[in-house]
Amino acid sequence: MKVYGVVGWKNAGKTGLMERLVAEITGRGYSVSTVKHAHHSFDVDHEGKDSHRHRVAGATEVLLASRNRFALMHELRDEDEPTLEFLLTKIAPVDLILIEGYKRDVHPKVEAHRQEPGNPLIAPDDPTIRAVASDVDLDLDRPVFDLDDTRAIADFILRDVGLDASGP
Repeated sequence: MKVYGVVGWKNAGKTGLMERLVAEITGRGYSVSTVKHAHHSFDVDHEGKDSHRHRVAGATEVLLASRNRFALMHELRDEDEPTLEFLLTKIAPVDLILIEGYKRDVHPKVEAHRQEPGNPLIAPDDPTIRAVASDVDLDLDRPVFDLDDTRAIADFILRDVGLDASGP
């Protein structure tokens, strides 16, 4: 499977760019899945629900299923945080996996950058960042796209991973 990341500091526009890229690329006929790294603890379950009760009782994995979706929750208990490489093995085959976060991993990435938060660019010190999507003009040694030019960014990503930008 092809993988491509979207990285950037907090409030750089990563999630909005991810959302637009998924819509753009799936609209071209490609199947896309996403991985989102969270730097904090999170829960997709709710106290009092049966699945939560199973986890609290000690289950290592709880699979919650309905006719619309399923979610597999794996409790890490005393395990280390899983690597991105391991997590990718858990995703069903698709044309492209878009990854939000995991900026230190070695897959190709586009950096989302907004001037307003005042954060420095990651790209100058990271060769895995193949392009930058920004709300200001930048002079870099790699392509710079307007942060809102989703079509051009999608074209670049699809070409970079070896997929036809016009669709399958």
